[in-house]
Amino acid sequence: MVKHIILWQLKDEYSEEQKAQIRADIKEGLEGLAGKVPGLVEIHVRTEYLPSSNADVMLDTTLTDEAALKGYAVHPAHVAVADSKVRPFTKARVCMDYEI
Repeated sequence: MVKHIILWQLKDEYSEEQKAQIRADIKEGLEGLAGKVPGLVEIHVRTEYLPSSNADVMLDTTLTDEAALKGYAVHPAHVAVADSKVRPFTKARVCMDYEI
């Protein structure tokens, strides 16, 4: 099994109201991939955080193996969500993948 963890910071230009909607849209879009991407075992998006955080959104996914992770990265449903709900609104992305 492989964990794929992403942390994003949203662009500064958005108001807090806009950021709340963007976070909700990211959560809905990414969690909507459950059952659509081969090898994707679990997918959770965290949008609520403590004031000590320096990220706005966290993606926590579990995939069957590294091949499934590579497939997830290029899967059309994932790319569509990333291109429409994530990339246009984020300024920074940090990723960590590891075996469990």
